[in-house]
Amino acid sequence: MAQKPSIPKGTRDFGQVEMARRNYIFDTIKGVFQLYGFQQIETPAMENLSTLMGKYGEEGDKLLFRIQNSGEKAALAPEKGLRYDLTVPFARYVVQHREEISFPFKRFQIQPVWRADRPQKGRYREFYQCDVDVIGSDSLVGELELIQIVEEVYRRLGINVCLHINNRKVLAGIAEVIGAPDKMVDITVAIDKLDKIGVEAVNAELIERGLNAEQVDKLQPILNISGSTADKLNALRIILSDSETGIKGVAELETLFGLIEATGVQLNIELDLCLARGLNYYTGAIFEVKALDAQIGSITGGGRYDNLTGIFGLPNVSGVGISFGADRIYDVLTELDLFPKKLQSSTQILFAAFGEEELRYALQWVKALRAEGMTVEVYPEPAKMKKQMGYADAKQIPFVAIVGGDEMTQNKVMLKEMESGNQQLVDMQELIKKVSR
Repeated sequence: MAQKPSIPKGTRDFGQVEMARRNYIFDTIKGVFQLYGFQQIETPAMENLSTLMGKYGEEGDKLLFRIQNSGEKAALAPEKGLRYDLTVPFARYVVQHREEISFPFKRFQIQPVWRADRPQKGRYREFYQCDVDVIGSDSLVGELELIQIVEEVYRRLGINVCLHINNRKVLAGIAEVIGAPDKMVDITVAIDKLDKIGVEAVNAELIERGLNAEQVDKLQPILNISGSTADKLNALRIILSDSETGIKGVAELETLFGLIEATGVQLNIELDLCLARGLNYYTGAIFEVKALDAQIGSITGGGRYDNLTGIFGLPNVSGVGISFGADRIYDVLTELDLFPKKLQSSTQILFAAFGEEELRYALQWVKALRAEGMTVEVYPEPAKMKKQMGYADAKQIPFVAIVGGDEMTQNKVMLKEMESGNQQLVDMQELIKKVSR
């Protein structure tokens, strides 16, 4: 007996309905990226493993998919892995192509990435990211434009979101003032899980990672700072007064929130001092977006990285970017029933014919209408009209042109509007006018 076909866990097939919906997401995001002057690039699915290792932290490295070399010279070839994200390959691209690009370089990518994670709701092993980055500028206008892009993307998609903002320099300052400056990475990795595992589990992990009880106790009131954005920033200025790095992070946040206010951004934004973003390459502002009406975790995230290109031989080039998780956005739109209803079919009209002669007649109309830019199908063989109408119903095609002997004699077709059931004998120009409305 043949083995039942299957696909690896954490991956999915996408049929015609799903692809129409995914393309709606991609087209919406791409349109906003282009509105701000970002241009598209692509990088290979696989990278040399040396490019990927050590860029995502200890936990990230464990989730890399490694590719086994094959062929006669397999033992001599560099180890390879599937890309974990689009940011590190982008940094490699910038260094490799630095003579061909102008700075600041504004690019976007919409491509799949792979992580050897445990599959669960909203978490896949293969998924698409839609990344937008500007590299080669220290200006916080870069952060502002990313925030404006988030606002516009989710306005167009109809999803209510909250954008959480923090700054890694603030987190570094916190590590300094509690007496654990060398534990900044351990602190960020742990507190990044706060909303997933709770404060007690985070505190236990901090102890496991080498902080002592006194340091963990000092951290608690800092993470519980509340009030308005201004209140939080004022409290941080006092707490981090002895940390030059921390004060610089506070100043960056004040500047960024000033730009947000000055440009009239209406997005729901929260200064979240527990936001850490587990990736090690972030050095400044960090972002995370969550849907307010769906429980699915982060659907967009990113931040500033000051020297990611330095590890590839191009130091002191700052960049900032965010990534939209297309698969989680898909799940949110599905859960909230926010996809436009007309996405199910791109076909505007189906031609249905009673016989071979009528089919040949229909093909002439089909060719002429396609030349006019209309999306047209023809049922490929004469069949019972019920079957042809069922096909149109299944594909949610709004119009059917019926061809019989009488229609051919008058050089017309019977146009049926599927939703209402209304039928009307029309010529070519009348058909184009009605179907194109």
